[in-house]
Amino acid sequence: MILADKIIKLRKQRGWSQEQLAEMLNVSRQSVSKWEGGLSIPDLDKIIKMSSLFGVSTDYLLKDEVEEIQPATTEKGGADGLVISMEEAAKFMEIKEKLSSKTALAVALFILCPIPLILLGALSERMVNGEMAFITEDMAGGLGVAILLVMVAIGVVITILNEMQLSKYEYIGKEEFTLEYGVKGIVERKMEEYAQSHRTSIAGGVALCITAVVPMMLAVALSVSDFVMACMVCVLLTLIAIATYLMVRSSNINDSYLRLLQLEDFTPEKKYISKKLHTLTVVYFCIVTAAYLAVSFATGAWSKTWAVWPVAAVLYMAVESFAAAQIKKG
Repeated sequence: MILADKIIKLRKQRGWSQEQLAEMLNVSRQSVSKWEGGLSIPDLDKIIKMSSLFGVSTDYLLKDEVEEIQPATTEKGGADGLVISMEEAAKFMEIKEKLSSKTALAVALFILCPIPLILLGALSERMVNGEMAFITEDMAGGLGVAILLVMVAIGVVITILNEMQLSKYEYIGKEEFTLEYGVKGIVERKMEEYAQSHRTSIAGGVALCITAVVPMMLAVALSVSDFVMACMVCVLLTLIAIATYLMVRSSNINDSYLRLLQLEDFTPEKKYISKKLHTLTVVYFCIVTAAYLAVSFATGAWSKTWAVWPVAAVLYMAVESFAAAQIKKG
């Protein structure tokens, strides 16, 4: 029996009309009609409300093979008796999805922030050559750095605000827990529905990263002016920022499912290792960031020093793997 038939059956058992059920769920009668006609599927929060209204499990509503009515129950257990309820899991997934775009924007701003400095510096050099009388070198440097710092500050504020909203769910990625009965099935279903979108975003982001260097390579091949080359560097950073936005946003949404299902990087074993590696990660990237800013400000070679990030990421993977292996041995 499919979900549509189960809703009809349970509604009629209680003698409710479509209008009455719609009012209890705070939706239109047309929405209920579409659910019962199999034309659309209720959102997660509506499934949870119907589970409570009808007094049945969400597994009964969602799984076609489950024909016998199952009352809503809770599975107890887990490492420390920690159980995540249906409402808590739904709220966590909702917040992660809501904040995913903001988190991705913050990361994109960190990548885009050198662009004003690069462009203004290029304009000041064109002025020195007598081609433009627009901005002096000192003005370009001062204004460029000011804009850079504002963009970084905006990114940092967004990140801090996001972390504050997610702080109460921090344990989901760090502690072992058990999901309330029926939650696992809902999360698995949502993850499956999102899988194609996630694959498309990751593939698109990777493709953009690979092709981002093409404009610069063409500029080199055509021996363009320094100003045009600076513009191509900005195009490169813009494409990487777009690619990063796509991948970070999608990964944040998918991350909520992985955390709740305790898969991949969130298995009990990896949670334990992650706790041990936390300090190492913070110290490593603080050093990298300090080195990047120090060298960039000292040399002014922002168009080149950005390369420290992919190198640092690769090196970190090696450091992390070695440290994790030592933890496992210990």
